[in-house]
Amino acid sequence: MEELDTFNFSALEKELQAALAADEKYQRENDAKFRAIHQKVASYEEFRDIVLASHLKPLKNKDKLGGKRNQPWNSCVTPDSYQQDAGLEIAQGSSQKPETSAEFNRDWRRYLRNGTEKYEFLLHFGGENLHRIFQVDIGFGLLGEFILVLAENFQSKDYDTVFQILQNFSQTYRFSLNLDLLSKAEKESCRDLFKKLQSTDIAQCTSDLASTGDAVEIVTELETYEKRENRETTEKNEKSLRELMRCYQIT
Repeated sequence: MEELDTFNFSALEKELQAALAADEKYQRENDAKFRAIHQKVASYEEFRDIVLASHLKPLKNKDKLGGKRNQPWNSCVTPDSYQQDAGLEIAQGSSQKPETSAEFNRDWRRYLRNGTEKYEFLLHFGGENLHRIFQVDIGFGLLGEFILVLAENFQSKDYDTVFQILQNFSQTYRFSLNLDLLSKAEKESCRDLFKKLQSTDIAQCTSDLASTGDAVEIVTELETYEKRENRETTEKNEKSLRELMRCYQIT
């Protein structure tokens, strides 16, 4: 009985409302994407505007100018919307790990203050977890944001993790569509990111080959074996990187 008395039903209700609202927003924006594609919009900016305005509803005949408004012009800037946003708020500093794309998107936009924090957030999740969360759809604009963050903050020591993240993103549903919708700046960042990956890969390969004793005329059987293993690993890594570049349409 004491446990029931201390259980915070109000917080639970708010969290449920937040999840429902986030899911509704996701479905609304997803429908807007298909609507924009069906309309064959002329540019990425027009596509983006349609999605961003997906919450707006057309006025009805009874919603006359000058009279009492039954339909608000923009629900996102009315006092009621602030109450809705408050319902979406989850306590700062929560240690709960996002389990859905809506929860991830919430934390990504609400709690991470700069590119460095976002970069560490992506690395913390890793490729497999991100694929599990975004398998159905990465979400409008998120792929471009992820690429920008990875490109701007990439460090050579993170090569394997970043590679796995990009590889798992390429296996998500509608990846090709999300790739086509990248802005010019995002596409340029994508090319820059792969240049950094290539440079790191080449530097690592050079270091591995040098450590096997190429400059030594007489090598032991063990050194010869290590050299062959390193070369096979190098060729495999280069092939994997080239395949991933083709997935991201990097030539």
